[in-house]
Amino acid sequence: MDKRFPIPPFNMETALQKVQAAEDAWNTRDAERVALAYTIDTEWRNRAEFINGREEVVAFLKRKWEKELDYKLKKELWGFRDNRMAVRFEYEWHDHAGQWYRSYGNELWEFDEDGYMKKRFASINDLPIDEADRKLK
Repeated sequence: MDKRFPIPPFNMETALQKVQAAEDAWNTRDAERVALAYTIDTEWRNRAEFINGREEVVAFLKRKWEKELDYKLKKELWGFRDNRMAVRFEYEWHDHAGQWYRSYGNELWEFDEDGYMKKRFASINDLPIDEADRKLK
């Protein structure tokens, strides 16, 4: 595999670039594109779901975006060291019944030496909101 820049060890500039690249990719809602940022054998915990490998990532993301309609995400770097990052995020979406939600969470990321994410652990909470209270558009 080619390197996926920026690569660790991260500094402030490269850590911010990595977070922005992740935000941009997830906002495409293109599961195959998003999965390319992860190692073939990536390990995830997303809420109470455990996901292993790129193929499972693609399947998970397709299910996610079939449920979470008009998804819009904002990520913020919380901290970093060497090949690890802590990220805070929020995203908004609505279900098929039209109920809007704002989902808040934290992620812990670990990258391999080539800049691919090998571990992603996410804790997420959902808050029902009125469409008029949306912040992310």
